[in-house]
Amino acid sequence: MIVCFDTNVFGYAIDATAGRRHATALDLVERALGSGEAVLILQTLAEFYTMATRKLETSPDDACSFLAGLRAVLPVYAATDPDLDKAMEGARRHGLSFWDAMLWATADRIGVKYLLTEDFQDRRVLGGVTFVDPFQGENEALLTTILPLS
Repeated sequence: MIVCFDTNVFGYAIDATAGRRHATALDLVERALGSGEAVLILQTLAEFYTMATRKLETSPDDACSFLAGLRAVLPVYAATDPDLDKAMEGARRHGLSFWDAMLWATADRIGVKYLLTEDFQDRRVLGGVTFVDPFQGENEALLTTILPLS
């Protein structure tokens, strides 16, 4: 069972002012690091750095340290040329924003089964990817299956 994260989950993981979302995101990231079932998508890491340093006013050094910790444990996959074609088609046919479609196309190609995000329709399945909103209480059991508690 391969899982990956959208930018917003990483953002909440470092934003101590995000309350319950912070606790949930941090817990899921920690579980992912020990699971052997998680991967990173380069686009998400780039989006995170931009969001963390601009919107959250995280120092560049702290954002780099967070990303280095993830990258030291989890494999990173980048988009490929065919992912671009699939993303454009996904945007046209499925109503996704282009960057969300690009993330989905890359995730689908590398075999991600669950993409944890609050930006897609919860439990929507597109290709082989199921979008799961980790901040919806009704998803707790699924999240425990995806990323078991230690």
